[in-house]
Amino acid sequence: MSTREEHEQLELLQGTLDLLILQTLAFGHAHGHAIAKSIERRSEEVLQVGHGSLYPAIQRLLKLGLIVAEDGLSENNRKARFYRLTAKGRKRLYTETSKWERFSEAMGRILAPMAEENE
Repeated sequence: MSTREEHEQLELLQGTLDLLILQTLAFGHAHGHAIAKSIERRSEEVLQVGHGSLYPAIQRLLKLGLIVAEDGLSENNRKARFYRLTAKGRKRLYTETSKWERFSEAMGRILAPMAEENE
């Protein structure tokens, strides 16, 4: 795989993780571990989010102004950094969700005939 292809694949993965984080925060503020666990639980454990990819994504979203961070206490009474969506983040979530839905529908249309042929 060329460097450009690797970079494009990485962007797709980052963009998808960014969208998952934004969607998770649409329900309210959360700390990093809770974000990862929510994604895993809501995907029925299909999607596993490692801290090595979660925190760089969170930093990217902070830098873009899509989320903000606040210090607080976790449910275990431990210091934690909580993240929440900004207005800009909500707008991006809506835009990216619409794109993802169109993409998903297109993939479904393309893959459906193959599934029908195999029956």
